[in-house]
Amino acid sequence: MTVSYTLEVADARFTGFSKLLIRWKGSIYKLLYKEFLVFGMLYSFFSITYRFFLNPQQQELFEQTAIYCDQFTNLIPMSFVLGFYVTLAFNRWWGQYTSFPLPDNLMMVVSGNVHGPDERGRILRRTLMRYANLSSVLILRSISTRVRKRFPTLDHVVEAGFMTREEHKKLDSLYSDFNKYWMPLTWFSNLAAQARKEGRVRDDIALRLLMDELNNYRAKCSMLFHYDWVSIPLVYTQVVTLAVYSFFTSCLIGRQFLNPAKGYKGHNLDMYVPVFTLLQFFFYAGWLKVGEQIINPFGEDDDDFETNQLIDRNIQVSMLAVDDMYQNLPPAEKDKYWTEEVFALPYTVATAAETLKPAFMGSTFDMSVNSDRELSERINEEDSEDDKEGKEANFLPLQKPRRLEASEQQKRREEAQISITVDPHSDSLQTDA
Repeated sequence: MTVSYTLEVADARFTGFSKLLIRWKGSIYKLLYKEFLVFGMLYSFFSITYRFFLNPQQQELFEQTAIYCDQFTNLIPMSFVLGFYVTLAFNRWWGQYTSFPLPDNLMMVVSGNVHGPDERGRILRRTLMRYANLSSVLILRSISTRVRKRFPTLDHVVEAGFMTREEHKKLDSLYSDFNKYWMPLTWFSNLAAQARKEGRVRDDIALRLLMDELNNYRAKCSMLFHYDWVSIPLVYTQVVTLAVYSFFTSCLIGRQFLNPAKGYKGHNLDMYVPVFTLLQFFFYAGWLKVGEQIINPFGEDDDDFETNQLIDRNIQVSMLAVDDMYQNLPPAEKDKYWTEEVFALPYTVATAAETLKPAFMGSTFDMSVNSDRELSERINEEDSEDDKEGKEANFLPLQKPRRLEASEQQKRREEAQISITVDPHSDSLQTDA
């Protein structure tokens, strides 16, 4: 189940986001705790071995190895490699979400352009939307583990009502080496053309609108297929994984606390527990885990897409829109404010304070402008530089628009209408107010 916390962060308040840190489901703790425990145990193993089981010569060799590892560990560009990788994975994740085929636009067009309240009209509308939903089920069976477990075979799809036995036989009889998720959409286009011949679709413009929305729907199904087919290059995923693992493998030795009595640089204190190394592991390894989780959101992780619920929702709203709601309109009546030219909508007590706020008129509405004297001098300078003689008279009316709630200064400005007159035979300006 997708973990949502939107309501809890609707308002920024004290400890608002901090409360999210104690959540377990969908958290980084649940995702990383096993790797964190393994790293901590391995670090403890090397630390105990160094302190209690090595002779002086072996300890000296271990110390030199630790200094060497610590010296060259920071040469691995962890922030750059991980940052670019997670950004790429996130953009891919969001692209897959926006490519999910939703039938809303298509069902509106079908409901408004495939006419007929009789049984034939109902069959056409319901069959068109069933074909569209069948196509999305077929593509999701190919990419989502949740949907594949729900519909392991096409017989299960038939049993669920997305297609009939005859359609199943027709689909099997059409041979193709490639995924056949697009075939129900071809049935859709042919059935729409048949409805046009029967007069159920009134004109070619309506048919064109149906085909446009169908192609948009098909394009999203195709995009999901290609997202599943073409992954982030494996070499880059390997580079990022190896960079993180090699970095923390060297940290197991390079970040050990050495004997302060031997005077090694940077080892003046023995804290036993590498607090900042553990934090570094938590951040960097957690970053890698985030990329691994969102690179394919069609699995069964906590934050993966709820594909089965989306399938249920899509088929339900599709049939509701094209069948139960077809020409099922409430009566058109005069609205509540029919006789009122100016009216105000009601507010509850909880929102009444919002009526005291002035309406937003634009960021430059109250911007201060140059005075008339400065404006006159600037126009004189421009005229003298351009040496324009014989200019026709120009009238530039300057008037501020009216405002519902204005300050006293704004009201005085609105009462005065200023016009600037440019005399072509004089170097001076005449200003009327």
